[in-house]
Amino acid sequence: METGTEGVTVGVLGLGSWGTALAALLAGRVDVAGWTHDPSQRASLAADRENRKYLPGVPLPANLRIEETVSGVLAGCALVVFAVPSHAVREVATSAASYLPAGATVVNVAKGLEEGSLDRMSTILTELLPAETPVVSLLGPSHAEEVSRGQPTALVAASHNPEAARRTQELLNSETLRIYTSPDLVGVELAAGLKNIIAIAAGISVGLGYGDNTMGALVTRGLAEITRLGTKLGGRPETFSGLSGLGDLVTTCISPHSRNRWVGEQLGQGRSVDDVLGGMVGVAEGVRTTRAGVDLARRYDVDMPIATAVRGVLDGVKEPRQAIRELMLRDPKAELT
Repeated sequence: METGTEGVTVGVLGLGSWGTALAALLAGRVDVAGWTHDPSQRASLAADRENRKYLPGVPLPANLRIEETVSGVLAGCALVVFAVPSHAVREVATSAASYLPAGATVVNVAKGLEEGSLDRMSTILTELLPAETPVVSLLGPSHAEEVSRGQPTALVAASHNPEAARRTQELLNSETLRIYTSPDLVGVELAAGLKNIIAIAAGISVGLGYGDNTMGALVTRGLAEITRLGTKLGGRPETFSGLSGLGDLVTTCISPHSRNRWVGEQLGQGRSVDDVLGGMVGVAEGVRTTRAGVDLARRYDVDMPIATAVRGVLDGVKEPRQAIRELMLRDPKAELT
């Protein structure tokens, strides 16, 4: 066991693909307790010692125990990972608040914005958890399938609390997972969440049969509008060129593992949103984040043409090819303004 981890227990709330991958990785060095909301899935994880639904083929270590309740997971934890989808963070945080051990660090790994409130995940956690709870967001280019198989991955642990970020870094750093720290919690969360909108756009372009030129344009101009909104809200410009920005954006736009890109591909091929989402096993965070992100841009008067076009497709008011055409025929402008 690595220095500084002796006797540490980590709780993982949410055992989808990413929660399972992190739980299995952590269980290589500390005791881990995990919980997921679905009773049948909890039973399957405990009996099979494998997440056959979300991460098949990856065995669960012996010191990863599956708990039936949120309170059972949190007992004695020094660090708690919130690995539930962004739309479930508020509900799970409400359930966890009264059981969270004093001094425990909370690590969010969800990438998104909450519809309605337009809140970032750390904002929700800070609002609902006991006062002074250190909150970290651990984000970046991170497909669970690759992490679980030991492929080199780098992430950023962002927090207003430097010690909490450092502690998260210490617990997770390994020969296959490298963690950097950042004080720019606003920028890191916005970069990681908003990039899923652009990934849907990238998928739409693939579904329409467009090639590398289109993909390069979408990634570059998508990064420009993510950065515009992120810096308007207080994020540091350089964050958007980092792991949670450019790194995660490129990975999500080009990868066949990306659920958000896959949603876009299906839309580009003519399927309806309801049909696409109804057949998914996991969650495509970008669908809800598109609506929240466009609302946030309107609130702060920030131009986000790609995000707005994606929302039009998701809302069924624009055909994918029409949305691309309208983006191409916008009034000419300078690239760097």
